[in-house]
Amino acid sequence: MNTVRLPSGEAVPALGMGTWRMGEDPAQGAQEIATLQLGLDLGCRLIDTAEMYGEGLAEERVGQALQGRRDDAFVVSKVYPHNASAAGVAAACERSLRRLKTDHIDLYLLHWRGSVPLAETLKGLVALQQAGKIRHYGVSNLDLADMQELWSLPGGPEVQTNQLLYNLARRGIEWDLLPWMRERRLPLMAYSPIEQARLLKHRGLAAFAQRHGMTAGQAALAWLLRQGDVMAIPKTSDAQRLRDNVAAADIGLDAAQLAELDGLFAPPAGPTPLEMI
Repeated sequence: MNTVRLPSGEAVPALGMGTWRMGEDPAQGAQEIATLQLGLDLGCRLIDTAEMYGEGLAEERVGQALQGRRDDAFVVSKVYPHNASAAGVAAACERSLRRLKTDHIDLYLLHWRGSVPLAETLKGLVALQQAGKIRHYGVSNLDLADMQELWSLPGGPEVQTNQLLYNLARRGIEWDLLPWMRERRLPLMAYSPIEQARLLKHRGLAAFAQRHGMTAGQAALAWLLRQGDVMAIPKTSDAQRLRDNVAAADIGLDAAQLAELDGLFAPPAGPTPLEMI
């Protein structure tokens, strides 16, 4: 499995597993747990979740999957903006730790920006790191202006990633935010890398994939992963789809194929407001 190096120097898998909506259907519990554990077996050690997902149900499912295997995983979770005060983030983290059945979170993110000043959130995240509750911290859904402000604050340059909506159909960040991050060697974690399966139904992408001996989902993932500083966290509870996702990490796209994808999904021609799902 290819890796992406965090600013801390730690290498994490470029391909991980998302968990949005996991835990919400008890009948799917065994399958979800089995798929997460299969992912660990296949090298997808990066597992992304959040207190928002099912109001903690996804974190509980991850905790169940990691029983006896905590050291196999790099766990990412996220705090609600309204819980992101210095005291609030500490309490939220404790709740997440209980649900995850662990004593630490590897990477803890502010889910998106709310009314709490970034300086106060950073203070809380630094305190959690010093206490050993989290190993690293970062942010999610912050645009360029937010990141510039964050970078000027104590603890800001120590963030390890900005998790963003990024895929073939959502390329707006390539105009300004992504270059700014790359100048600072801050890797990106791409959520909804296949656009919540909508890219699988794109006729042009499906035709491209068929011509080149891959699935549409693999093409979308390979396009992200070939960048070297992008982590992708597709969510699936299907074992075969997971195996297909893992295989995408070994697909190389040549210049002609990349140009073809640019023709199907044009890069931005100017500044674009940050998109979120």
